[in-house]
Amino acid sequence: MNTPAAIHPVQAVEHLSAYTVIDVRTPGEFAAGHLPGAHNIPLDHLGAALPALKAATRCKLLMVCASGARSATACAQLADADIPATTLTGGTDAWIEQGHPVDRDDTAKAAWAMERQVRFAAGSLVVAGLALGTRYRPARWLSAAIGGGLVFSALTNTCGMAAVLAKLPHNQSRTTDLDATLRALGQ
Repeated sequence: MNTPAAIHPVQAVEHLSAYTVIDVRTPGEFAAGHLPGAHNIPLDHLGAALPALKAATRCKLLMVCASGARSATACAQLADADIPATTLTGGTDAWIEQGHPVDRDDTAKAAWAMERQVRFAAGSLVVAGLALGTRYRPARWLSAAIGGGLVFSALTNTCGMAAVLAKLPHNQSRTTDLDATLRALGQ
């Protein structure tokens, strides 16, 4: 996988009007806080949005997620479709940390950031595997499997647990109207 073009929040805030900002997080994460003017196209819907994104390249595309990992994956998918895009280094976490403004959907209950959900789920499963392992020794393999999955996740820059957690109801607190987003991109 090629390294996508990247821009730091300090640079992005200076040139934000030159970008069409696409946030690839879940609708719940997007509602909790996103860059001003961002459009929400969750990573698992990116394939359906490719024609509209190709048409929207009259402005540069800035792909955003919480930390930069999912937006880098999105940039790679776009590059495969010959659509140039830039990722925001550090994602919205870095953007907020540096004091830049975010828009929030105050009507929706904010979901935890996906990385926090993954840490909670992985940690809980490891502890459960160890606790159950005191009575039923094979249960320790659960902890080993989660540890192995985390290593694989780090090596491949993917996260199967995040993909599963993204489908849970609390991450769907607000649905993405993909058609409306795509129409807005076409204007």
